[in-house]
Amino acid sequence: MYFRNHSNTSLLKPILYFLFKHLFRYYNWIYFRSILVYGEENLPKDGGVLFSPNHQGAFLDPLIIGSMTPDKMTSLTRSDVFGGPLQWFLDAFQMLPVYRIRNGYSNLKKNDLTFAKCYQILGDGKFLLMFSEGGHHNEYFLQNLSKGSSRLAFQAHKENPNKKIYLQPMGINYGHHQQPRCTLHLVYGKPIEVGGFISKDLTEAENINKLKEELQLRMKDCLWLPEKTEEYQEKKKRINRITTQMNFDQLKSALENVPEKLPLAKAPSSTKRFFAFVFSLPNIIPLIISRKIIGQFKDIVFFSSMKYALGVFFFPLWWLLSSIGIAYGLGNSVMVVYLQICILSIFIRQRILLS
Repeated sequence: MYFRNHSNTSLLKPILYFLFKHLFRYYNWIYFRSILVYGEENLPKDGGVLFSPNHQGAFLDPLIIGSMTPDKMTSLTRSDVFGGPLQWFLDAFQMLPVYRIRNGYSNLKKNDLTFAKCYQILGDGKFLLMFSEGGHHNEYFLQNLSKGSSRLAFQAHKENPNKKIYLQPMGINYGHHQQPRCTLHLVYGKPIEVGGFISKDLTEAENINKLKEELQLRMKDCLWLPEKTEEYQEKKKRINRITTQMNFDQLKSALENVPEKLPLAKAPSSTKRFFAFVFSLPNIIPLIISRKIIGQFKDIVFFSSMKYALGVFFFPLWWLLSSIGIAYGLGNSVMVVYLQICILSIFIRQRILLS
């Protein structure tokens, strides 16, 4: 249906945002075996907040943060996804484009408008999301931060000197980077109140560097394995279904001090792989289609994001359409049993693969 009335389309956007925020919020508890949230008391309540999380899950990361935080979140997104048929939805999901040098030097000037909107958002006491690492990746350690988020927070304070602006460090800790039904530890670190942190004795560049260095330290406090040390690969093997049942501080301390006392992650045995295949059979067609779709992505970081998206949209649609056919051909009672088997088997399959 095409809406000619602009006010109608403007009204639809916040409704769509609200619906998807709560859809993802509840679906998170299906996709993950458990979600442990720490430090919610650290969230500022008296100013604009620029969230700065690590970036290990492609578009899964902003979906988690946007759905799990209490207020509406505007997120900065790379510009090459804008301008197409999905532009209306990107606007509805509160996304703003950021242009990089690879998008052409002439396009960098367009960032002025984006950043002006960001200063207004933070000055109005709202939430903004920006990933401070250079890009997404598939490791637990924190990459060196760019100056982008620190510069943005500094300039927002400069534009709104009488308002409180905060840099909010965050840690997204996945129990597994590719598999659903792992445990997620989401950590809100101690925020940096920009106006109270910067110094008038320092230049703008020095203050931005000071903010970046402090942000990096506080983000590392939010991660299980913040450093890429010589022991990193061995410690990484200790992150698994069993150890992630520990609380965040216990696991972080154990990985740092006594990693050898933690059980190693184990690949599924041939017997478990066989049973995982057996429990795949009720969903074999959507699983094959999903594998084909995910296989189109060369970057492994997108795998978990695509599994999340397929789980929330494609699998329910498949079950709905196939159950209608079964109900029509074999009756409602058979359809109910079919749905129960499909849903239960997908959970058992994943439990076997992560055991």
